[in-house]
Amino acid sequence: MENIKENVRKYDKRSDLLILDKAFALAHKAHSGQKRESGDSFIVHPLEVATILTKLEMDVDTIAAALLHDVVEDTSVTIEEVKQQFGSRIAQLVDGVTKLKKINFKSKEEQQAESFRKMFMAMATDIRVIIIKLADRLHNMRTLSYCSEEKQKRMAKETMDIYAPLANRLGIFKVKWELEDLAFRHTKPKEYYNLVEQISQKREEREAFIKKIIDQLRDEAVKAGINADIGGRPKHLYSIYQKMDQKGKQFNEIYDLTAVRIIVNSVKECYGILGIIHSQYKPIPGRFKDYIAMPKPNMYQSLHTTVLCPKGNPLEIQIRTWDMHRTAEYGIAAHWRYKEGTKINKQFEEKLSWFRQFMEWQNDLNDAREYMESLKIDLFDDEVFVFTPKGDVIDLPKGAVPVDFAYRIHTDIGHRFKGAKVNGGIVSADHRLTNGDIIEIITKKEKSPSRDWLKYVKTSHAKTKIRQWFKKEKLGETIERGKELLDKEVEKLGFEPEELILDHYLSKIIERYNYSTANDLYAAVGNGSFSANSIAKKLEAEYQKEFPEKEPTIEDLNMHKEKKAPQQGVSIKGVDNLLLRFSKCCNPVPGDDIVGYITKGRGVSIHRSDCVNVNKNRISNSRLLEVSWDEQVSKSYPASFSVYAWDRPGLLKEVMNVVTESKADILSVNGKGKNDGNALVSLTIEVEDIKHLSKIKDRIKSIQSVYSIRRQGTRSDV
Repeated sequence: MENIKENVRKYDKRSDLLILDKAFALAHKAHSGQKRESGDSFIVHPLEVATILTKLEMDVDTIAAALLHDVVEDTSVTIEEVKQQFGSRIAQLVDGVTKLKKINFKSKEEQQAESFRKMFMAMATDIRVIIIKLADRLHNMRTLSYCSEEKQKRMAKETMDIYAPLANRLGIFKVKWELEDLAFRHTKPKEYYNLVEQISQKREEREAFIKKIIDQLRDEAVKAGINADIGGRPKHLYSIYQKMDQKGKQFNEIYDLTAVRIIVNSVKECYGILGIIHSQYKPIPGRFKDYIAMPKPNMYQSLHTTVLCPKGNPLEIQIRTWDMHRTAEYGIAAHWRYKEGTKINKQFEEKLSWFRQFMEWQNDLNDAREYMESLKIDLFDDEVFVFTPKGDVIDLPKGAVPVDFAYRIHTDIGHRFKGAKVNGGIVSADHRLTNGDIIEIITKKEKSPSRDWLKYVKTSHAKTKIRQWFKKEKLGETIERGKELLDKEVEKLGFEPEELILDHYLSKIIERYNYSTANDLYAAVGNGSFSANSIAKKLEAEYQKEFPEKEPTIEDLNMHKEKKAPQQGVSIKGVDNLLLRFSKCCNPVPGDDIVGYITKGRGVSIHRSDCVNVNKNRISNSRLLEVSWDEQVSKSYPASFSVYAWDRPGLLKEVMNVVTESKADILSVNGKGKNDGNALVSLTIEVEDIKHLSKIKDRIKSIQSVYSIRRQGTRSDV
């Protein structure tokens, strides 16, 4: 505690240190008897977190909150007691970093998502919440080796996915680099220690090389009358590993293991020293970045250039002023508004605009998986900077496309997106944007997003708004689409939809992934946010748990006998009164060659003999039964088929006229033209038998431009 108070005195002589003694006293008493996994007394952790915050020169309220940050979560102390003793500001900070443990969540993922959501809501009120949380995570990562291997992997991955990118977004590189290296050590220990060994082997040679360059640059700066602080900065391990991994290089091919950092007194001197460097060493084209003229959203400013040294080795050089250097080390912690009293710093608020946008978008995300995915995307560190036609700068994730840009401008612009011009030329909707592009969006009158956009948009905001459109505007259609996709995936696995898509199977998936109803799940499949294949496999897994052994036979069907003979028009050889279902995948009608398929728990399913699902290798012959149509069939049956034709005006109307004139009811119809001039009309109609269906198909075939008709469930034309 004395070290903590001494650190605070160095940068804030006017602060009241009694509040720190009071916070320590409560924390020490509350955590009495508690131990860390390392064996240390628990109080060591809040003391270390507070020490980290003094290195970032935070105020006494923040440091007091750090000392108290675990008392509500891990002891009997309540947030009301903290508020009574320390006031509402410190209580808000403590509450902001307290995890949601006392609420019953349906899944670990939901608890994690809601804890992050709570933390970010608190951060919106007071940015110091996240700075405490980063310091807390940093000390936990420093002591991670005392935890179980499973916890090491989990925390290291979470740190790499969220906390390190968050430190980067806030510009706190001092914390970001250490978090990344610590996470790297636990996620890829073999690669980490191998890299450490290789770096140590060449340290002396590298340090001698850098010293020579620094001496030369210092002499040139003196000649130019520039007072410059010049030093070497070893690159952190994870950035070296990333370069090797992404570019497929061996360690001996990586030359710029150390960067040279030059700190001067003014912006003018930054550009002056840059000119000196480029006159001494050859700059590498495309490797110069001016973050002074165009700062990063996290307030980072610096000049970056990479030059070729006498032996041909590349060397990165960073040039900045002392104020820029402070911001580069401490990021948002160096500029937060509380150091200037209660007056809100407008520039500071502008720098947090990315966060304000994320806070707006996160309110639209109710699904835990979607929230975590969006959080990782929005914190991701690679960005491109593009311009509106008026010259406004917009930052987007690397890989963003014009649709992302349109939604960033305004949701309505995104919904009405028709096309885009980049640097004056028309580009496709999936064109990847690059730094410096000037983008003009072309809109249409009506709002009509495309599902295809979900395949290539990068920002979570665009994805969320597109999905919401389809959820809101076409919910019923989206649910039906989801059901159809799931039916098809189940059939691909060699099952009947009635076998796998059962309420007691679905309820487990709905609960596991935090959906409210089956329709919510179907809608998620229909709008592309959940894979139908993934659900089908999970349903199959539930099915295998219930029926782990032999395949069903005719003897297993007794439990599915009906009290009265069903009037379904089909007989099974040697058996009667069985529960029968007509398969939706091929919709057999009287006159079709048919076969029975024994399902587990759902009786017998009737298929056409040429149905693609019956003829899959996965269907066992022991589950097939000989069935036939009764002589007298009095009901109508649905039949589905697709009409292929050259597109022309009036085609759909003519097809529908043929059906109605043939005295068949239309259950559903869907027609669409394609870019290649073809058209597809999908129909489900009610017919009496195969003769009735054949007459209708023959009449449709005679329509001008129709060249093929294909019955549902078969790959051949009819």
